[in-house]
Amino acid sequence: MIPFNKPCQTGRESSHISAALASGKLSGDGEYTARCSAWLEERFSCAKALLTTSCTSALEMAALLAGISPGDEVIMPSFTFVSTANAFVLRGAKIVFVDIDPLTMNIDPACIEQAITPKTRAIVPVHYAGVACDMDALSALARTHNLIIIEDAAQGVMGYKNGQALGTFGTFGCYSFHETKNYVMGEGGALLINDHSFVERAEIIREKGTNRSRFFRGQVDKYTWVDTGSSYLPSELNAACLWPQLEDAEAINAARLEIWDRYYGAFETLAASGRIQIPHVPEGCAHNAHMFWIKLRDLADRTAFIEHMKQHGIATPFHYVPLHSSPAGLRFGEFRGEDRHTTSGSDRLVRLPLWYGMAASETTQITAEATSYLQN
Repeated sequence: MIPFNKPCQTGRESSHISAALASGKLSGDGEYTARCSAWLEERFSCAKALLTTSCTSALEMAALLAGISPGDEVIMPSFTFVSTANAFVLRGAKIVFVDIDPLTMNIDPACIEQAITPKTRAIVPVHYAGVACDMDALSALARTHNLIIIEDAAQGVMGYKNGQALGTFGTFGCYSFHETKNYVMGEGGALLINDHSFVERAEIIREKGTNRSRFFRGQVDKYTWVDTGSSYLPSELNAACLWPQLEDAEAINAARLEIWDRYYGAFETLAASGRIQIPHVPEGCAHNAHMFWIKLRDLADRTAFIEHMKQHGIATPFHYVPLHSSPAGLRFGEFRGEDRHTTSGSDRLVRLPLWYGMAASETTQITAEATSYLQN
């Protein structure tokens, strides 16, 4: 069986985890957490990068820092993971779903303006498959309507738009290091803070609402409870797992791009004929090969494709069921505008296996079986 994903490993994770164990500092904010945070800050030029227990945690922190409260409205795509919405539902906000661009599966800026009301507080773009949203258009909307941008860049680590890292366009950017992502720490994430004025409060929220970080820097003689917060600090063992992958980030990125390019070349002709749709990377975007997807004709075609691939030992899962059609989505939000592409795109999209270390023979087998189905 060719699985959909294998968690990234460099081969050095065990030695770094052993070193963390030997250090006697396991609870977080030790040497490895500091290394990872410094790498993110230097690499992506953000004011502060804080490792978190997940991208979900990073989104929750961003919602707290943005002051999202009951009665507020937050605009986002419906084609996303539940955490994108949950972070703001937990603050009492109403979720406003809008349609997507069918070429990228990212939020469509043209659909946002009609969804804005006096209650709108934030826009949450999701950089699907590591391909950048139209941040120029979104930033212009945010300036015009005095809205905050919180980027769900869970899939966007090492993705860029016009040379700027995904996660650094908005006030906050949220990364994932879950085992399905390009760089992994088991469960984990990071909050990128791009406005210095939020850094001190972010440290407090992450440390259960205490000024513990200031205490360890010697800025106060004892720490105490000073604000709302929760336990968003990951274990030092998680950071130790992530560190060697950040050291090899360029090599990992290049290897994934090579696999992605093989897929693109194999399916380009079929896409040109109209049999399928494959990812579109807009001008100025440097994607990170997080995912390679294809869209079939309709739900029945996709179902048959998945079954064909399964019979030949290849896992090809579909992706998000639109949130606005879910029980919680109906309860906590609404879809504004016409659903032209969200549901139809969701029904047609399927993902191909892609991981660091994947053999060329595996991609050859996958493309051969897929092509066999598509041509027949």
